[in-house]
Amino acid sequence: MLTLRQIRHFITVAETGSISAAAQASFVSQSSLTQAIQQLETEIEARLFDRHAKGMTLTHQGHQFLRQSYLILATVDNAKRSLQMGTESVTGHLTLGVTSLVAGYFLVDLLKQFNAYYPKVEVKVVEDERQYIEHLLVSGEIDIGVLILSNLEDRDALQTEVLTHSSYRLWLPPLHPLLERESISLADIANEPLIQLNVDEMEKHAQRLWARAGLKPNIAMKTASTEAVRSLVAAGLGVSVQPDMAYRAWSLEGNMIEASKLEDSIEPLDIGLAWRRGSARPELVTPFLTIARENSAKRKPL
Repeated sequence: MLTLRQIRHFITVAETGSISAAAQASFVSQSSLTQAIQQLETEIEARLFDRHAKGMTLTHQGHQFLRQSYLILATVDNAKRSLQMGTESVTGHLTLGVTSLVAGYFLVDLLKQFNAYYPKVEVKVVEDERQYIEHLLVSGEIDIGVLILSNLEDRDALQTEVLTHSSYRLWLPPLHPLLERESISLADIANEPLIQLNVDEMEKHAQRLWARAGLKPNIAMKTASTEAVRSLVAAGLGVSVQPDMAYRAWSLEGNMIEASKLEDSIEPLDIGLAWRRGSARPELVTPFLTIARENSAKRKPL
């Protein structure tokens, strides 16, 4: 099925002239861009680019499709603007609670889209630990929370909705011996120096993960910085088991980290929304829920 994501990636590659330049411009991995272009060419049954050592140039069909792609995006933008005309006059305040890992890797697109539809709504963001965000939700001091739902405690007082799941993978430095194996399990890395992320209750998740496997990891370092985890793994100082929401292939260290699937059955993290149950819902929570669902539908599982 043809998607707007494929069309946007096609335009970026066409304008920059190479996959690598397009990846830097759009903050998307080169493999994702390559796959999107291949899927697009298969879908429309046309070769859009000539590939050569210095990059990619549009074919005759590629030039034709580029003109149509610009028209498609313009049509979509016009449709969005027509819908937004009914929301631009809405005013009010929305207080949003968020935990730190979610704030860094999930919140920006959501707020950007909400602001595009409701530019006159003032959004206040409170970032804190999950327990405190729960307390503020139950007491009615904040309207809605965007957080990892897997550790919620007061589920009777809160209504929740999962927006996406974030699976775990093993982060390894390039040329690590384990990369030569057809499959990797937690047992294979139990003796490896492990870099553990402790932000947003990730230590609790890690303890549960290893306990279920009946293994004790060799923890070399604990840190609250995802950037530190990436740097340490990229430098070959250890391995790490992390949710995909923390992986950034386009980051400085991203190209120096191999993210491999683990053969163990590991429950993914649930990321989503929470709001107080059984009381009159704040007026702006409903449109925020709608935007969040639309935003989630556009994203791949993390």
